[in-house]
Amino acid sequence: MNGHSYTPSVVPKLLRPVVMLGNHALYLLFDLGRMGVYLFSALAGIFRRPFRYRELVKQLHFIGTGSAAVIFFTALSSGMVLGLQGYYSLHKFGAEGMLGSAVSLTLIMELGPILTALMVTGRAGSAMCAEIGIMRISEQIDALECMAVDPFRYLVSPKFLATLISVPLLTVMFDVVGIFGGYLAGVKLMGVNSGAFFNGMQQSVTNHDITLGIIKSFVFALLLVWICSGRGYFVQSIRGAGFGAESVSRVTTQAVVVSSISILIFDYLLTAILL
Repeated sequence: MNGHSYTPSVVPKLLRPVVMLGNHALYLLFDLGRMGVYLFSALAGIFRRPFRYRELVKQLHFIGTGSAAVIFFTALSSGMVLGLQGYYSLHKFGAEGMLGSAVSLTLIMELGPILTALMVTGRAGSAMCAEIGIMRISEQIDALECMAVDPFRYLVSPKFLATLISVPLLTVMFDVVGIFGGYLAGVKLMGVNSGAFFNGMQQSVTNHDITLGIIKSFVFALLLVWICSGRGYFVQSIRGAGFGAESVSRVTTQAVVVSSISILIFDYLLTAILL
């Protein structure tokens, strides 16, 4: 047995598939355990003093302000596409007046939180993973620990807090810009009545819908920063990652993929539970 698994070569050939399956299961449990401890340590670091406010402001600028442009154009294009598709679908039933309701509900409850989280994952999440991964393989994190500096309070916790603040705000921005894009496409281009557009939106959108979208944005923010930063933090001990710079590139790709899949899975779960 080496580390956390049995070596298949020391067991009969017929039992090797079972042993390999057990190895994967043990590694998965071990990985989930250390990621759980990592999450607890990162959240606890937010409440430890002294807190690095300058680092928080830096991360807010990088994650929030830096992602605003891509969020704006993604929201505008998504809203305009929804406006056009919604108009052609509703026109078949003579219900063009419900276009505002369709666009706003789709954006607030689904597309806004999901697309915002996916855009932030691709832009900021990958950068977080690569940054922490490079610090790990270059032994900078080990140096912090040798100097009795808590790497979570110093390095990870500001990223967690900045992400939990930035992603919900970017989601609100996405919703507003997306609805404006739907208005441009539906009202200005296709000729839908402006009053009917806003009246349908006002009558259909409730506080529960807005709350659901905000809850989703918080959960997605936690998922992306947890997975992306955690993969970088444990880059040297992730199975199949390789060594050196190669390991950072592979783990960064893995972090983005796993974060995106987790966001989509939790979107369904939260919708099923809270809707």
